[in-house]
Amino acid sequence: SYAQPTEAETAVWNQVSAVLEEAHGILAELQSYNGAGQEIREAIQNPGDLQLQEKAWNAVCPLVAKLKRFYEFSLRLENALRSLLEALTSPPYAPMQHLEREQALAKQFAEILHFTLSFDELKMTNPAIQNDFSYYRRTISRNRLNNQQLEAENEVNNEMANRMSLFYAEATPMLKTLSNATTKFVSENKTLPIEDTTDCLSTMACVCRVMLETPEYRCRFTNTDTVLFCMRVMVGVIILYDHVHPVGAFAKTSKIDMKGCIKVLKEQPSNSVEGLLNALR
Repeated sequence: SYAQPTEAETAVWNQVSAVLEEAHGILAELQSYNGAGQEIREAIQNPGDLQLQEKAWNAVCPLVAKLKRFYEFSLRLENALRSLLEALTSPPYAPMQHLEREQALAKQFAEILHFTLSFDELKMTNPAIQNDFSYYRRTISRNRLNNQQLEAENEVNNEMANRMSLFYAEATPMLKTLSNATTKFVSENKTLPIEDTTDCLSTMACVCRVMLETPEYRCRFTNTDTVLFCMRVMVGVIILYDHVHPVGAFAKTSKIDMKGCIKVLKEQPSNSVEGLLNALR
């Protein structure tokens, strides 16, 4: 029997739900992000050809608008995660009770991690993103020197561009955002024992590992997506745990069975876990 959500829980669920609804579109856009590599190359090779310069600029601008949207989404995702952490660690319940009581919230937490690792896997394999963005920035600063105003100039101001640069310079930008948010959550909630947050994470890692390594559970996963979902969530919570916990996930005293988790990952087809093992490294 599911516990009826309280009003506060329902408010959190609605907030996170709105963010997760947008997540699918973000992933689809990132998946189809092809970049302006060709146009940029031609513009750089023919600096005197104004038509090619303009063509490259017109190709890059809509892409930068997309990158800005992804970055702004990461901030909303960060807020959603904070609300969930608050809900899943608040007294008087222990973390395991929370995960049992608030299964809908725990599932949303898992979905955020699933999105995060999916986003970062796509971003890691797409060098166009940073190339496009640095070309955009170079063009803007060059035109500033020449006093040329560009139409799309107001798209991304300098401060925003700096923040976006830092974001996309990360190998796994979304995960870094979430790790920072979790660390910040723990440091701001001094009264909350750090264990409450880390136990919440280690319990989720354990649930995923058990589901992946137990044949009775495994045979229920009719589609590979469920397996991938479990693996991504497991890796995500391990990394968050590692950031937040004073000794980290890989220490002997860690509550996460790292050997078991890595063993489960290595048993999967390598193309589906390569990115996840890299994230752990």
